Amino acid sequence: MDERKLPKIRCEDTWEEIRRGWESGETGASLAQRYDVGLANLWRRRASEGWRRRRPEDPAPEPVEGWERRARRALDAFLIRREETRLLAVKLAEAMRGGPLHEVPLWHAGFVLDWRASRLGPEVAAQDRDYMRKHPWTDAFWREDGGLKHLHALDEITLDANRDEWREDHGIPKGKAEEYP
Repeated sequence: MDERKLPKIRCEDTWEEIRRGWESGETGASLAQRYDVGLANLWRRRASEGWRRRRPEDPAPEPVEGWERRARRALDAFLIRREETRLLAVKLAEAMRGGPLHEVPLWHAGFVLDWRASRLGPEVAAQDRDYMRKHPWTDAFWREDGGLKHLHALDEITLDANRDEWREDHGIPKGKAEEYP
């Protein structure tokens, strides 16, 4: 009697697992053995379906100054940013509770004015308008009816009016990248 081996037919889910394994770096021989498939079939599928191995990630290059100095510099910068953020939060909180506006950084003035106008009432909003008149460009903050414009508009007005200061703060020389801001 003629006994032949029956063909091994594997479902698509099995082949997907094999493909994921091969693409993540496993050898074809180990996958063929684990899933009981022919190695030639695995190679045939790989070629016909265009399997590609994932390129391993490059290791992080060691910084010129070494990891210890890099970490120290990163920690120092983090601590400074954290302290600056906390000091800013204190100044903003004081102003948002009705305190003086003179210590609010320029770039946050629109936010504080908007917050105060919506929460502290029209009397405070009127006082804020009088205070802000010391900057002629802030006249553009208010609509014709006396109400404050939307916060986004306040931020744009502030940036446009103080473009040179912004560029200097961020190290952008005159004549370079003129479309910003």
